[in-house]
Amino acid sequence: MPGMRLDHVSYAAEADGLMATAERIGEKLGVKPVDGGLHPRFGTRNYVVPLTGGRYVEVVDVLDHPASDKAPFGQAVRARTENGGGWLGWVVSLDDLAPIERKLGRAAVLGSRHRPDGVELRWRQIGVKGLISDPQLPFMISWECDPALHPSNAGDSDAGLVGLQIAGDPERVREWLDLDPDFAPDLLEFSFVAPHGTPGLMSVNFRTADGFVTL
Repeated sequence: MPGMRLDHVSYAAEADGLMATAERIGEKLGVKPVDGGLHPRFGTRNYVVPLTGGRYVEVVDVLDHPASDKAPFGQAVRARTENGGGWLGWVVSLDDLAPIERKLGRAAVLGSRHRPDGVELRWRQIGVKGLISDPQLPFMISWECDPALHPSNAGDSDAGLVGLQIAGDPERVREWLDLDPDFAPDLLEFSFVAPHGTPGLMSVNFRTADGFVTL
């Protein structure tokens, strides 16, 4: 599908909270995490660990807010945090979400967050319900703000994302994203293993200034 790329990976806060989880991940990658602010529509908030290549790690936690019980993303984050936290999923960006909207038979929803400096970031997203029912699947977003505001630009970083390990079926993921059977991503390694239990994102490989790191 034209304009598709891996945008970010989401990690749900562990038992010691959002800031501690973000700082732990940032320390392992050699990158200072940045407070990303609140998602008022979803009842969540995040920290961002910027990466090279226009990607980032989102560390996310649920708020004590009614939106987190109603919005699918808030529901997904709450379920993962209550289970101890960890990798929530992976997210691809698209220039145009219309083909996915037609396929799923519903419209993308508006997402936004206000950074602590007051700047608003906006995007549209779709597919979180698919993530909830089958966590190996990514959800899809399309940014509606200045590219300079993309979270990968939130701070300095020498770390880059180089691969994902997913418990699941590559054919199921290709079908979800309408990819050709022989599609192979450039510069990223996707490896799949048969799930023993719930499918989903198992680990992520990074290249850092101090070598390769797997989280």
